[in-house]
Amino acid sequence: MTVVLNRTDRDIAEAARLLAAGELVSFGTETVYGLGADACNARAVAAIFEAKGRPHFNPLICHYATPEAAFAHVEAGETARRLAEMFWPGPLTMVLPRRVTCPVALLAGAGLETLAVRVPAHPVATRLLIAFGGPVAAPSANRSGGISPTTAAHVLAGLDGRIAAVIDSGACRVGLESTVIDLSGPVPFLLRPGGVNLEALEASIGPVQRGISIEQAEQSRTLRSPGMLVSHYAPRLPVRLKVRDVGDDEGLLAFGPALTGARAVFQLSETRNLNEAASRLFEGLHWLDAQPGLARIAVMDIPESGLGLAVNDRLGRAAAPRA
Repeated sequence: MTVVLNRTDRDIAEAARLLAAGELVSFGTETVYGLGADACNARAVAAIFEAKGRPHFNPLICHYATPEAAFAHVEAGETARRLAEMFWPGPLTMVLPRRVTCPVALLAGAGLETLAVRVPAHPVATRLLIAFGGPVAAPSANRSGGISPTTAAHVLAGLDGRIAAVIDSGACRVGLESTVIDLSGPVPFLLRPGGVNLEALEASIGPVQRGISIEQAEQSRTLRSPGMLVSHYAPRLPVRLKVRDVGDDEGLLAFGPALTGARAVFQLSETRNLNEAASRLFEGLHWLDAQPGLARIAVMDIPESGLGLAVNDRLGRAAAPRA
């Protein structure tokens, strides 16, 4: 059985002790719940892949308590430092070249010469990272390819008995994974849209290009970032996008006034607020996936602006053909 810890100093210290012992601990961040392991312990990192059923070519994000701690392990140029000043702590991950002295296990970066790093903006995550005193590798705390968790209950539904503990950190404020930007080359590339929108990035550092196609990355097995598999964030039920009508055997993920006729409805945002929709997306997929008698999940159209880019990215992967 997985132990449920609270946000007390004693429980945070216990979580740090478990990490130091090579165990897996899930904890909340502002984005989603992470499944943490000592990033410098190769066996502990390998246990993440085993618990999630995650392909070993898919790199992990390493979480740090401060920008200074992160930049001690990667080569950070002017662009990276500017982004850190603007968005850290926060839902932004940077892919940067590893320093020669970087102690993070190679498996955490999928054997690449780069490392994905971020500084989370959540009091529980920060306290845990400080108590542990080192980097924590932490993908989302769910079975690989499944819906990301935004509550401790979601974590337990997928990983109970597979991990040592979960810190009940409350519901995640952002509710979508971090934005991932690759700064390891001469041109910034957006690898995964997320909690920091593209417009904000470009206002800070100028034009940002989109990365290689997901299909190319998966075929070549050289994924630069977590969350780039074609079929990802997927519920049990098939997903139908941009619907204009809905059947009586479908669950509706609504955005704005709901279409009529669905057997079950989860409202992302009655007022069509993209921030609210992003924060409720995974909760909605979890809820509809658990409703009896549904054949599919139907999703209303969501604009591509702001956080809508990240929402549609996750929905597109949820709807992709399953492996």
